[in-house]
Amino acid sequence: MNRNEDRSGGGESTGDPETITVYSDYICPFCYLGRRSLDAYRERREGDLGVDWRPFDLRSHKRGPDGEIDDSIDDGKDDAYYAEVQRNVEKLREQYGAEEMLDLEELPDGVDSLPAQAASLYVKTEHPDRWLAFDEAVFEALWVDGRDVGDVEVLADLAFEVGLDPDEIRGCVADEEYRDRLRGAFEAAQRDGVTGVPTFVYDDHAARGAVPPEQLERLVDGF
Repeated sequence: MNRNEDRSGGGESTGDPETITVYSDYICPFCYLGRRSLDAYRERREGDLGVDWRPFDLRSHKRGPDGEIDDSIDDGKDDAYYAEVQRNVEKLREQYGAEEMLDLEELPDGVDSLPAQAASLYVKTEHPDRWLAFDEAVFEALWVDGRDVGDVEVLADLAFEVGLDPDEIRGCVADEEYRDRLRGAFEAAQRDGVTGVPTFVYDDHAARGAVPPEQLERLVDGF
């Protein structure tokens, strides 16, 4: 992903049929890999394809009433589960040419993606022409540079890198309005039947997981 590249349809939902909807959470390694796959498909596609991002909260079952993450909650995911996730990440990392991607154990401890999602929702709403660059910057900050994207100062730095006012990001992350809008978006994803990420939706058809570019091509172009 190239955080400095502008593409047509950079996150703005226009109702244009040439737009793919993507449900994702920054903390999800397969969302990073899925975006690598989507980028590969978009780069080789003849026509423009916009991206309409929808947030999803992978850790909703661990999120307390004040927004804190409680890792003591048993979600049934033991060491064997994470070892299998890492093996799948390694396989797709090689397949998609994403050698720069960190292993799960190299990430900072206790990253909460909620601030990053609030910031991304703000940028999508207020600065749609900069959303894609910001979105890619957040993914790269976490999965390539190992930075804590739950830290508002990290998000402010990323905003500055893509030409946005860092103070706007500081403000929106602290603004309860955007937390409420984010919760509403999470609930909307559940109503839409999204149960995991990444989920790609086009013309009422969906593909779930970090699927290869060829599958995204079939989803959108029908071949």
